[in-house]
Amino acid sequence: MTVSLTDQIIHKLERAAELYHRLIVVVAPAGAGKTTALQAVKERTGAPMVNVNLKLSRRLLDLTERQRALQISRLLTEIVTENSGEVVLLDNIEILFDVSLKQDPLRLLQSLSRNRSVVAAWNGSITNGYMTYAMPEHPEYRKYSLRDFLVVSPIAST
Repeated sequence: MTVSLTDQIIHKLERAAELYHRLIVVVAPAGAGKTTALQAVKERTGAPMVNVNLKLSRRLLDLTERQRALQISRLLTEIVTENSGEVVLLDNIEILFDVSLKQDPLRLLQSLSRNRSVVAAWNGSITNGYMTYAMPEHPEYRKYSLRDFLVVSPIAST
């Protein structure tokens, strides 16, 4: 029996409350149903859903490139804390990988997940115990070991 992506996320939310980093990363390639699953979780739990690209880019518009790199963590924290509740759903997080922002996207997400459960849609894949974003030759490429956070994927149950 196949468990829906939505059900997998809700199950992981129950487990996340016990962790230091209450982060759940939904890993799948573009078009695999991450946004649809997050919308269903929103409907079932009432958790707010944030389009990170849209909200963060609006706040970064008036800043210089250097200011953006220095302020992104604070701005992202503000965006998340504006949404009340124990859970926040983050979609469209690609801006966090922008090379000019000089950030570690996973570390940013982990820092957000200390005081509330964070579910983030991650365009990428899981291979040999690692979560990746982009291809190795791409400047935004990232590769992380699957530890210190929970993972949900429609492709491989982890």
